[in-house]
Amino acid sequence: MNRPGPKNALTDVAGLAVGHAEHATWPTGTTVVVAEEAAVAAADQRGGAPGTRELALMEPGCLVERVDAVVLSGGSAYGLAAADGVVDRLAAAGRGFAAGPARVPIVPALILFDLALGPPERDTAAYRELGARAFDARGDAVGLGDVGAGRGATCGALKAGIGSASITDAATGATVAALAAVNAAGSAVMPGTDTLWAWAFEQEGEFGGQVPPAGPIAAEVEIAGLTGENTTLVVVATDAALDRPQAKRLAVMAQDGLARALRPVHTPFDGDTVVALATGRSGPVDAIGLARLGAHAADVTARAIAKGVVTAGALDGVPAYRDRRGR
Repeated sequence: MNRPGPKNALTDVAGLAVGHAEHATWPTGTTVVVAEEAAVAAADQRGGAPGTRELALMEPGCLVERVDAVVLSGGSAYGLAAADGVVDRLAAAGRGFAAGPARVPIVPALILFDLALGPPERDTAAYRELGARAFDARGDAVGLGDVGAGRGATCGALKAGIGSASITDAATGATVAALAAVNAAGSAVMPGTDTLWAWAFEQEGEFGGQVPPAGPIAAEVEIAGLTGENTTLVVVATDAALDRPQAKRLAVMAQDGLARALRPVHTPFDGDTVVALATGRSGPVDAIGLARLGAHAADVTARAIAKGVVTAGALDGVPAYRDRRGR
């Protein structure tokens, strides 16, 4: 039977650690996913307003197939500097791609817009420090809600944040997990209800016990977020041994999880991006096995997004889902 892993989080995938850091006064932060050994990586980007670093190198056919870490950060373009702090830490540890006599840490970075909460004036030095602090804080425990890149994140009219979920596939024995920083222009909640779009994918009460919708789904389209100022970022991972084209397919299939949890999604205002990691700690899979893992990738992505909404608290007048549901 397919069941969540013991932590129901990204670190159920052997070989990965997660760290968060938040700014002392600004409502912003950084989340880092660190591979103990460089992991095969690929990416799929579908939102209309992305902010990324080193995304192109993850395309099939490019030389460098593995990455050392992935950074998710608030701060819009300023937040890309968080990767510099992680690069420094990895370089000090002797990690990185061997390029002649040098080792170059490979650290893709993805950012979301959270400058509307708190002072809009930011600087890159602060995010470089946040990246280093998040790297130093890495471990097996994965904080949820208003931590790391989720500190200033919103989803439609609600506060959102970091969510994570996992599943172990009974057929292949592989684990698939996702971590999401949820900052969508669209909504995670069905119009006129307190039911999450992802309600049907809940495992073991992780969303607080969802109630199915009582009737037909309303046709309204709610875009209550700050248009032009959004993005949902996802790291989906498996311990299966995948090559880069297989990892790319995993990222592509995981994007369906965004569509299951958010409406609308992949809008002109979002930078929605999925990075797939394969640590190779379990065995390889054939095409049927990859299809199974991809289906799970979509499910855990939807669950991670939902958890990023239900675990966040209110901030600066932006209400929380858990307060709305408990009214």
